[in-house]
Amino acid sequence: MAEYQYRCPVCGPWSARLPMGTAEAARECPGCGRASARRYTAPSLNRMPATQARLRLREEASRDAPEVVTSVPPAARHRPVVSDPRKAALPRP
Repeated sequence: MAEYQYRCPVCGPWSARLPMGTAEAARECPGCGRASARRYTAPSLNRMPATQARLRLREEASRDAPEVVTSVPPAARHRPVVSDPRKAALPRP
């Protein structure tokens, strides 16, 4: 399956996943039903979105070469416990 880009004059750009070589020059927009012209770009053959693919590559790289921590993370600030609930909503320094 390839992802083809179309542009509707009303709704804007949208894409359709179709078998390779079956994309028409114009398709009906799924939002408004108007004829949408195909934007001639290279077909996207990815099976997942780019952000997801980037995250998976980063995860796979960390398995073999994990990021090295060079220092201890800073300690969390402890807020004083407020015993009076009326003072809990006041801003803290």
